[in-house]
Amino acid sequence: MNHKKSEELYKEAVKYIPGGVNSPVRSFNSVGISPIFAKKAHGSKITDVDGNEYIDYICSWGPLMLGHSNEEISKGMEEVVSNGISFGLATEIEVEMAKMIVEAYPAIDQVRMVNSGTEATMSALRVARGYTGRNKILKFEGCYHGHSDGLLVKSGSGTITFGVPTSPGVPTDIVKNTLVCRYNDIEDVKRTFEEHGQDIAAVIVETVGGNMGLVPGKKEFIEFLRQVCDEYKTVLIFDEVITGFRLAYDSSIGYFGIKPDMVCFGKIIGSGMPVGAYGGKKEIMQVVSPVGPVYQAGTLSGNPLAMYLGKRNLEVLRDNPQIYKELDRKGAMLEEGIKNNLKELGLNYTVNRAGSLVCLFFTEGPVQNYDDAIKCDIEKYNLYFKEMLERGVLIGPSQFEAMFLSNAHSDEDIEFTIKANYEALKNLL
Repeated sequence: MNHKKSEELYKEAVKYIPGGVNSPVRSFNSVGISPIFAKKAHGSKITDVDGNEYIDYICSWGPLMLGHSNEEISKGMEEVVSNGISFGLATEIEVEMAKMIVEAYPAIDQVRMVNSGTEATMSALRVARGYTGRNKILKFEGCYHGHSDGLLVKSGSGTITFGVPTSPGVPTDIVKNTLVCRYNDIEDVKRTFEEHGQDIAAVIVETVGGNMGLVPGKKEFIEFLRQVCDEYKTVLIFDEVITGFRLAYDSSIGYFGIKPDMVCFGKIIGSGMPVGAYGGKKEIMQVVSPVGPVYQAGTLSGNPLAMYLGKRNLEVLRDNPQIYKELDRKGAMLEEGIKNNLKELGLNYTVNRAGSLVCLFFTEGPVQNYDDAIKCDIEKYNLYFKEMLERGVLIGPSQFEAMFLSNAHSDEDIEFTIKANYEALKNLL
């Protein structure tokens, strides 16, 4: 495929934008090529500025449950724009959207809109600290909760540890209150709570890890988090920025049958617009300004265009529950197709899936945590990415990203992808 125009745009972009991209996830540095610049997209297909068309499994990193440029979602958008997309005042659609989210998510009574997943997690943790009067938080290695200082943390040496910054510019003093445990490891969490439990304000977790490849939380692990948080009066926060309204309409509650105290949303509730939200039980949310003393604000939070598109997206998902059954079927179809290819080619790689989220790990499984995920053969994945791209299939330019299916992906798209997967893997042998 010819990527001349993308390469020219990239050369221009790096003059004015750090790395030529406005988010590192759009950089193709890890796979050794210049980033692709998109021009348009519809349904399951995306077209770059050079006119190359791909079956798209990035889907804007998750929001596009119904595919690109869905007419059912965007119908009426022009009227919203013509009426004004920012007022600095409350609007009716903010109330309607909040009501929809609360009704869909049985664990929460109130929700506050923000502008990104990072804002949502940062705000939820501040609220949890204000509510409990404690300072420490517990997160898990490999789970990503945005780029706020206190969450850019990895574990240090030892089984029970205080975190250390993963980025220059993050002061050690800020992350000293962030504890890090191994994902899906009940014993590790138990030891940490035995030592620090009375000081832990919140546990924040991706119920399905989507930033170390795809690593589903074990049900017994999520259940234990619920139990230990109840025991120590710690706030349990589900980060559902990726999983919210994707695993099921009632999100992780429907998928796992377990309720948190607070939740963070993003992506799907804005249908691709910059958006986030955090919610919780009423007694927790009552500490948020202007009702309570915990300050959080956002000039553009709940802007009418994001609320309109997000509300339309949720309405379609709510009123068409068969979409989730179809997405699960398609996810299973893709999973089985890749597994069959691996078997036929004598490869011992691993495929993880949770509903419409799929990941091929270039390592022998099982992959249940970050330590397992980093055993992958990254060089092989990078070659595989290029092979798939040349065959017209766009996946994440990193081993540690999931494939996102949308309702717009047809069986033919998936069959084409399975065939491309076989040819790409065969070429790597």
